Amino acid sequence: MPDLADGETTEMQGSGSKPYILRNTGGVYSCSCPAWRNQSVAIDKRTCKHLRKLRGDSAETLRIGVEAAAPAVRATKAGAAKPAAAKDTAPPVLLAHSFAEIDPPVDPAGWWLSEKLDGVRAWWDGKGFISRLGNPYLAPEWFTAGLPDFPLDGELWLGRKQFQRCVSIVRRQDRSELWREIRYLVFDAPAIDAPFEERQERCHAWFATAKPAYAAFHPHTACCDLAHMHAELKRVEALGGEGVMLRQPGSRYVAGRSATLLKVKSFLDDEARVVGHSKGAGRHAGRLGALEVELRNGKRFSVGTGLSDAERSAPPPIGVIIAFRYQELSNDGVPRFPSYLGVRDDVAW
Repeated sequence: MPDLADGETTEMQGSGSKPYILRNTGGVYSCSCPAWRNQSVAIDKRTCKHLRKLRGDSAETLRIGVEAAAPAVRATKAGAAKPAAAKDTAPPVLLAHSFAEIDPPVDPAGWWLSEKLDGVRAWWDGKGFISRLGNPYLAPEWFTAGLPDFPLDGELWLGRKQFQRCVSIVRRQDRSELWREIRYLVFDAPAIDAPFEERQERCHAWFATAKPAYAAFHPHTACCDLAHMHAELKRVEALGGEGVMLRQPGSRYVAGRSATLLKVKSFLDDEARVVGHSKGAGRHAGRLGALEVELRNGKRFSVGTGLSDAERSAPPPIGVIIAFRYQELSNDGVPRFPSYLGVRDDVAW
């Protein structure tokens, strides 16, 4: 059967006047048809009748797995995608609250301070990496060599201002050599039922002995006071970082959102779903001008900054979730000065 090389696209005529665009990005296949866009599963588990026509049923079933294939086949036959039954594989991750939203305000003195990493959250289950939604990240064996047989919570990180490239590497299906650019920075050991200080000490001791080539424990320092926190935030942001995190002293690891973990940033961020593409003008003529997006509450607006030339030429397809940064909400609840950060396939809509 014919196939697409990494980065290659092709067109296939559907029922509409315009052909659909089929694309392969690091083993993640996509189609611009509604059946592919509207599936409520991770993008690497989606298929449609056009991809099956191009690659063959057996190749698509092998790529996405038997469990994901059955609902996808039913969706394409019906002409519209229906949500696939989700398998309960999501890890019990600890999620942060925003420092600015805590009432009454928190005195950060004595809390543990660390840089907020703009990478991809990854849970190590002792055998492999899992996203917040329970989807696997297929890291090469040489990347995971030396990691322990107990759970770790951390971030797959490439560097500051490299979020989108990090995402594009870790969601590939080919265990590529590009993983050599990535580091796994660990900030907790969820299975250790002890205060954070003890979990931190045991992680330090384990890393000092094991010395894995592509993993390290993310450094934390004790926060002196509010001025210290703001000074560290200013330093990290000046380097291109996203912000800082605060961990309450003596806190345990718990699943779900907890006020024992706080994120501190000068800018706010959120996710939105792409609902349309606006044509560009001037130097962007012939490609994307802005993404038309929708918040979870139904508010719609445009995101036209933060996109690279390559992303404007091949923009995130309709139905995909993106992350964006903004300054504040208007009186109408619309984000002011939104800027595109990247595609998010590790969050639920």
